[in-house]
Amino acid sequence: MSIVLHELVGADETRPFSPHCWKAVMALAHKGLPVERKAVCFTKVPEVEGGVSKIVPVIRDGSQVIADSFMIAAYLEQAYPDKPSLFGGDGGLAMARFVESWTNSVLHGAMRDIALMDIHNALAPADQHYFRTSREARMGVTLEKVAEGREAALKALPATLMPLRLTLKSQPWIGGSSPLFADYIVFGAFQWVRVTAAGVTLFEEGDPVADWFERCLDLHDGLGRSVPAAG
Repeated sequence: MSIVLHELVGADETRPFSPHCWKAVMALAHKGLPVERKAVCFTKVPEVEGGVSKIVPVIRDGSQVIADSFMIAAYLEQAYPDKPSLFGGDGGLAMARFVESWTNSVLHGAMRDIALMDIHNALAPADQHYFRTSREARMGVTLEKVAEGREAALKALPATLMPLRLTLKSQPWIGGSSPLFADYIVFGAFQWVRVTAAGVTLFEEGDPVADWFERCLDLHDGLGRSVPAAG
């Protein structure tokens, strides 16, 4: 029986874009588990699995329903210990929590400022209204005002990525010799922009982060590339 994954989409259901949903997609592929992917738009999230969560991703595995990408990864690790590990032990789990905190608090802010209007424009009208009102209430400014900082965010990105760049100069993956869930956490942030924002260059030439991201796109039979870049 396939695990059901509910993931966020815009007006085009073939282009899932949520960084958190991509983390879950990659984690399921890493474990080699069959999955049935179900598209859901912002305004339909409250209907997913009887309203179990205000956010996606959500998975159903038999009678088990789990929300939140990190909780999903932790569940998969515990439920399928015979499959390739997402953490490589307790140390990897603890490291992934740090990477999650850095990504959510630092990297996602940069990606948001770069792609915010593109995300809004990719949504159906009802979802555009929800997205605008909820995000503007949260940020205290209009989407357009945030979007004015796009070039500044791109200019600041190399410095933002310095810890990641230094890590990937000495090892091929954030997880070390092979990818772990920590890699998928960061991958999701860059995939978010790749899928939504056309004409954006995130990495400088020769940046080891760029090489790492290309390798991530190739993982699991090119799963990341299954959705073309925005263009």
